[in-house]
Parts: sequence; structure tokens; C-alpha cells
Amino acid sequence: NPSSSHIYSQKPNEALLRAREHVARLINSSSEEIYFTSGGTECNNMVVKGVLKGKDLRNCHIITSAVEHPSVLNPLIELMEAGLNVTFLPVDSNCIVDPESVSKAIQKDTLLVTIMHSNNETGVIQPIEEISRITREKGVLLHTDAAQSVGKIAVDVNSLGVDLLTVAGHKFYAPKGIGALYIRSGVKISPLLQGGGQERRLRPGTENVPYCVALGKAAELAISGLEGGEAERIRRLRDHFYQKVKEAIPGLVLNGHQTKRLPNTLNISIPRTLASELLDRVSGTFVASTGAACHDRDVSISHVLSAMGLKGESALGAIRVTFGRYNTLEESELAAEALIEAAHHLISR
Repeated sequence: NPSSSHIYSQKPNEALLRAREHVARLINSSSEEIYFTSGGTECNNMVVKGVLKGKDLRNCHIITSAVEHPSVLNPLIELMEAGLNVTFLPVDSNCIVDPESVSKAIQKDTLLVTIMHSNNETGVIQPIEEISRITREKGVLLHTDAAQSVGKIAVDVNSLGVDLLTVAGHKFYAPKGIGALYIRSGVKISPLLQGGGQERRLRPGTENVPYCVALGKAAELAISGLEGGEAERIRRLRDHFYQKVKEAIPGLVLNGHQTKRLPNTLNISIPRTLASELLDRVSGTFVASTGAACHDRDVSISHVLSAMGLKGESALGAIRVTFGRYNTLEESELAAEALIEAAHHLISR
């Protein structure tokens, strides 16, 4: 137990300190601003509920976007039932929030703006720097869910101008079940749980030392990868895949902004196909996600694609493909060929 006073706590305590320093370096913060959590979902709940704890929800206002992760949207929806006022900002067809809409939505009782850094379905990166200039001027806290971004691209909390930022470890090869919340020095939120004094009394509970250390090591490796051009290498794999598929499948559509997106993420709609059927045919070659889930006669379109205005064939044929640290150009080539073959079979039926 790193929080104990006996001699056996010294090494795990030192290991926690090093891990915290590595995570801090990854996002250019101080180690005192890093709080270990169980992952992105806990971080997002800590922010939303921690900002509001003890306040009269009927006199509180929060701004978010229509394309946030469920770990932001669902707590807000639950709190709305208790009187919280929430503004859900729209996105354009490229999945981008207009910073001016943030400015117009801020009210006297606005406590928090929470806009994700990059979207988990399209990879689109939001204009957080522009939004932060607005929130600072208005004196409103800004949180960004950077679960998808951290470790894949350079993320600097000072350049972004955020007050709170979510880190999810497994998104950059730490184990599942570990994450971190960045809280800018001087910003106060209330703990969700009551217990011991761990994580400076904000997140009580005996620390999960092996996972915290793993998160620190993953952060260290991510820094090395970013400095070594890993993001550009992955971007080349993704773009090679995209160009090959685009040339072979007429009418293919890119969902999201052409350039303002993560280097590893590709969301495309393949015409005249059902994404679930398409992926069934390539199962075993590569794995991807669909933009719509079909259950019997009901079709549930992703809330992200729906907010972007996709419907009908475009939504039903949408798939998300992501590339990672261990993928190769050969794998990108083989995956593209498999997808093209499956798409041609379904289109020609």
C-alpha cells in the first residue's frame, strides 16, 4: 500500500510518483495536476458531477455537444431529470462544433463547458483552443474528453487552455481499467466518493499500483513514439487504405473532416451496402465498427452520425476503421483488398 507509513510502502509510492510524472509529461502538465482513476468514464463523471455537487441544479447550466461520449451525455441526461439546464450544441456535417455557438450559449449560471477533443467515431478534432479563449473570457470552466487523442497526437493542456482533461489509458496501450484526470492547479471540484485521503482526497481508495505504473510506462512509450514520428507513420497506413478503397468503390464517402482528425481513424460510408453484412464477410481479416446497429426490423443509427446529418444509406453503410502502433503497410493493403472484395460482392447482388 503506497499510502502506508511503513517501510514497504516506499517503493510503490516512488513508483506512483514516477508514473504521475510520465503522464504529466505526456500532456505537458505538472504531476500535482494528475489524478489516477479507473478510466475515461470515471473521469468524465467526476468532472460533470464534481462541478455540480452540493449546488441547486435548477440554477446551474452546462454546455456540451451532441456528439460526446455516453460517459458525458448520460450523466448530464440523468442530472437534467433533477433540474439541471443543459445545452447540447449541434455539429456541422464535418462533425465540428462552431466556437461561436459556445459563446452564444453561455449564460450567467453556466458552470462548465465540456467538449471532447477528438470524436471516438470520426476522429474529428474539435477547435478546443478557440473555445478555451471564449470560456476564459467568460470565466467558465472548460473540460475536454481527450480519451481518443492522448498518446496518438501531441496534447498540451496549456496550448489547449483547458481546466480539466480526461485521459483513458487503454487508448494508448495501458491496461483497461486505468486512466487519469488532469485538473488545472487552482480548479476545485468535489469528490464523488468519500473515504481515505488518496489522490489528494479527490479519488479515495487504495491505489492500483501495477496499473498506475503501467499507465506511466505507456505514457513514456507514447512520448517516444510521438517524438519518433509514429503518428505520421500511422497516418500513412490509414491514407493508403483509404485511397485504395476509394479508387475501387465508386461513391464511397468520408465521414468527418478531411484533415482535422486523428491520424489513426477513418469513418467511411460504402454505398448500397449494409455495414454489418459487409464486416461479416471480412471477419477474420480485420475488425471494424459499424455506424448503425440493426436489431430485427429496428435500425439504431449512431448519435454521432445522426448529429452530422447522415441518414438512410449513408448511415447504414458507415464503418469505422482504426490503425495502431503494431499495424504494417502489408496489413493495410490486405485489409483494403478484403473490404473491396466484400463490397463488390454485396453491391453486385
